[in-house]
Amino acid sequence: MLKLYNTLSRKIESFKPIHPPEVGFYSCGPTVYDFQHIGNYRTYVGNDLLQRVLMLNGYQVRRVMNITDVGHLTSNADTGEDKLEKGAKREGKSVWEIAQFYTKDFFENLKQLSVITPGVICKATDHIKEMIDLIGELEKKGFTYQIEDGIYFNTAKLKDYGKLAKLDKKGLLAGARVEPVPGKKNSTDFALWKFSPKETKRQMEWKSPWGTGFPGWHIECSAMAMKYLGETFDIHSGGIDHIPIHHTNEIAQSEAATGKPFAKYWVHFAHLLVEREKMSKSLGNFYTRQDLQKKGFDMLSLRYLYLNTHYRTTMNFTWEALSGARRALERLKEKITEWQEAGKIALSEEEKYTTEFLQSINDDLNLPQALSVVWQMVDDKKLAPGEKIVNIKKFDEVFGLDLLTFSKTEIPQTVKELVKKREQVRKAKKWIESDRLRNEIEKMGYDVEDTKTQTTIKKK
Repeated sequence: MLKLYNTLSRKIESFKPIHPPEVGFYSCGPTVYDFQHIGNYRTYVGNDLLQRVLMLNGYQVRRVMNITDVGHLTSNADTGEDKLEKGAKREGKSVWEIAQFYTKDFFENLKQLSVITPGVICKATDHIKEMIDLIGELEKKGFTYQIEDGIYFNTAKLKDYGKLAKLDKKGLLAGARVEPVPGKKNSTDFALWKFSPKETKRQMEWKSPWGTGFPGWHIECSAMAMKYLGETFDIHSGGIDHIPIHHTNEIAQSEAATGKPFAKYWVHFAHLLVEREKMSKSLGNFYTRQDLQKKGFDMLSLRYLYLNTHYRTTMNFTWEALSGARRALERLKEKITEWQEAGKIALSEEEKYTTEFLQSINDDLNLPQALSVVWQMVDDKKLAPGEKIVNIKKFDEVFGLDLLTFSKTEIPQTVKELVKKREQVRKAKKWIESDRLRNEIEKMGYDVEDTKTQTTIKKK
């Protein structure tokens, strides 16, 4: 049976969906004002791995992911600029152009990471009505109040506010958690609807019963999750940084409106550090897909790297580690090619490794252990190549590394001739000419490796 760590209970629990075999799964998506970085993509790959594990266990997964294209402010205190407006000013474009450009880039990255596209993708700007209706319901039930800059949720009215983050409301002083906003009744109160500034006109604003403005960031996820999955659903996931504020506030407003539990299981993915430091543009360690590609890495190497660290453990990214992941992935693919060339594929899986693999992934998504099982199988000389291929096919339904689509690329004749010529000049100890030919071969897209006995080349 699949077991997952539930942030809500702080325990590993047996997974029991509300309406088996169907699973309702909401995963927080990106705010599309800039390029996503490799820390963000660790969470998105984690969501994908969770979905694949659910599917391998026979569940029918309905996954919903939002696109935040309005309302996410630069401060957690419900102050500062809207991130989309900020992005538009930075690039001299409209907010709609910014959202479209970075949404497109995001999905291109998901494709390169071999992430299954969620069944429902919903933009915040397409669901303003649902958000207004939800705020109206909260107003009817007495959970809201109005101050100068917007409509706020009164957290003091909800007895179990902060249960996800284990917040001690009584111990929270005004401004201790977030910057104080004039007029807020409690430091934990948050904006449901923000009024447009009187002195400026926003590019994104809508009319509401309370005045022209735009939704708060938290309200969008509640409104869209409940629209597509119902008032109570199975799994809600996101980054660990969402626990104390964003997900805490989602639970508060959703359960205050419906009187029912919002999500049964909460799954959170830990941070990614770079060289043991937090990622930031100021430190120059804010890496995107484009940065990886400039250094010659593809996104599947990054996906393989993610598999090596348990999702609830902080991951440390280094270029050396990424190089190691690429080499390991290449070796695995080369082994599979050898198996494919060795003969027929078997008709059934080898039970020992399949059982160990399923036990690993069902033990709170222990992908590092599952990867270890794969390498044990790879090095098992007693197992026939055909049996290994059948197992790999099943394993890759979770890994998503496109392992069986790999095949050796035929080396062009021109490259072969250059390699042969280089071997001749090396025997003659003409090292300058040898280096010249090596550079020429590498410019054509091949790595050259010399040993005492031979020269081998590989496609870059």
